[in-house]
Amino acid sequence: MTTPTLKNDVFLRALMREPVPYTPIWMMRQAGRYLPEYNETRAKAGSFLALAQNREYACEVTLQPLMRFDLDAAILFSDILTVPHAMGLGLDFVAGEGPKFAHPVRNEDDVKRLAVPDLARLQYVFDAITLIRKELDGKVPLIGFAGSPWTVGCYMVEGQGSDDYRLIKTMLYSRPDLLHRMLEVNALATQQYLNAQIQAGAQAVMIFDSWGGALADGHFQEFSLAYTRKVVDGLIREHEGRRVPVIVFTKGGALWLEDIAGLGCDAVGLDWTANLAKARQRTGDAVALQGNLDPMALFGGDAAIRREVRRVIDDFGTVGAGGHVFNLGHGISRFTPPAAVSTLVDEVHTYSRGKH
Repeated sequence: MTTPTLKNDVFLRALMREPVPYTPIWMMRQAGRYLPEYNETRAKAGSFLALAQNREYACEVTLQPLMRFDLDAAILFSDILTVPHAMGLGLDFVAGEGPKFAHPVRNEDDVKRLAVPDLARLQYVFDAITLIRKELDGKVPLIGFAGSPWTVGCYMVEGQGSDDYRLIKTMLYSRPDLLHRMLEVNALATQQYLNAQIQAGAQAVMIFDSWGGALADGHFQEFSLAYTRKVVDGLIREHEGRRVPVIVFTKGGALWLEDIAGLGCDAVGLDWTANLAKARQRTGDAVALQGNLDPMALFGGDAAIRREVRRVIDDFGTVGAGGHVFNLGHGISRFTPPAAVSTLVDEVHTYSRGKH
């Protein structure tokens, strides 16, 4: 397949800390329930999994936010739990309750059975990427993604989302050997999965360590960071004649910013608890930074959104030297008015151009 020329590469250039004319923006969970058109497509598909596993539907919802907003990147519509689902854990999305596994990993036998899945079971993801790239026609870059070995492991052991991480932390303290074995399998599977996404056409990849912040200091380095490093170390870093940047996002991870920046990734995603100016000082500009508006700011009305956008951009400092991708500090809320996103995107572009 001949790939169309990328018309807007500001996002990729910012990740590589190259000069840019303005601060690029995309949003975590930008294709989602806050958009009425997403809800219509999901209803057509019948379920979340049916939506994610149908390449035409996945492509449709990936492109929906780009039709409404002047965003600088698209992100593949999928889920971080596709990998354990392919391992045979039996994923289902229960209305109002989120993801649940029919066969969670709870004991030695469960861990022994784990293996890197046959990537053919995830072909629907790679097919969706290829189709999205074709339909984007070079408009903006496409981001692929995966969960971190630790975060995916949390779901695998807990069987669903958790408030206290009791089951996985029980394993961590009582049988760390089992947890390490599971994380080793997850790291290898994640590395292969992301490489296959890159080969299918993803132009940047992001690792979501959404639950890394639940770990104690010391345990974060041993059970999360070490396995994210294994993933990053094995990634394809150049494809289609261009660098493929890697972003690592740990929610609640500002405490370990230097550790995360030292992984070999190109950019570190930050939640809203971090100050971008201090983050730049701490990392010595060795990596780009992504973030970090509180998603709840989008409920404050136009004046508040514009004020908070300026604060985040001012925190980072000079626009134009690259190194900053504007994003929310976590996924956009399903209750967000789409008009608030229009204000957000407009202010990021307008204000950052004026600061150039």
